[in-house]
Amino acid sequence: MCPHSNPNATPGAGMTGASDPVAGTPESIVHEEQAQLDFSQSMSYGDYLRLDAILAAQQPLSAAHDEMLFIVQHQTSELWMKLMLHELQAAIGHVARDELPMAFKMLARVSKIMEQLVHAWDVLATMTPPEYSAMRPALGNSSGFQSYQYRCIEFALGNKNRAMLRPHEHRADLLARVQAAYEAPSLYDEALRLLARRGLPVPASHVERDWTQPYGESEGVTQAWLTVYRAPEKHWDLYQLGEELTDLEDAFRLWRFRHVTTVERVIGFKRGTGGTGGVSYLRKMLDVVLFPEIWKLRTDL
Repeated sequence: MCPHSNPNATPGAGMTGASDPVAGTPESIVHEEQAQLDFSQSMSYGDYLRLDAILAAQQPLSAAHDEMLFIVQHQTSELWMKLMLHELQAAIGHVARDELPMAFKMLARVSKIMEQLVHAWDVLATMTPPEYSAMRPALGNSSGFQSYQYRCIEFALGNKNRAMLRPHEHRADLLARVQAAYEAPSLYDEALRLLARRGLPVPASHVERDWTQPYGESEGVTQAWLTVYRAPEKHWDLYQLGEELTDLEDAFRLWRFRHVTTVERVIGFKRGTGGTGGVSYLRKMLDVVLFPEIWKLRTDL
């Protein structure tokens, strides 16, 4: 018998019944908070998030233990990219309508998403070369550069390349999405059109052009941005736009750098599964500058 117990006590009379949670336990706290516990007639957390479908989507094709890591890493990255596209497309629309405060919030969020994706490489980097080699045959010819969401992000940021439509030609629905991003003005295109609407000397060649063509750096655009940066108090929202673009490209560069270093760490200089040069291809991507005049003006100030 426990000390201080009353052998004559009955449940509910100073003694906790066997079916009742002990005071202070997680069960009792939930009871006191009157949390709903029965979801037979209403939507639960798992229902709202469609967790059955999401958590059933990891289907390794090999017996390798580490294939689960590889799948989860890339599926979660695609989810973050879905949110990034959601924010980017809305931000581009707000810039086109001169609604900069709302665009700033969305662009800041995109930069934070990029930070999340940068740190995700830390997890994949725990995979060693033998571990990756054990599961690599299961990948076939699949490769990250075939991601239609990633391609839409690249196009939305201005890195246009018609050849990158081809990996999606086998799916008319996906090709239509990528083609729309390819043909639309990029975030930077809309930023320059905004500068022109504000009376800054953006060359006509950069206000109306073939949006499918890769962006070409312009001294006239540099001078327009310099006008903003030399008098930030006069052009405060445009100055802030320039810095939001800087933050975004800064985060994107970090993501690309962590990508190439992780790939080199895991597979060395082997060719990529999709037929690219692997590390050599990714290193070339490090040299791509999305908003060149935003970076050049720092030297000219």
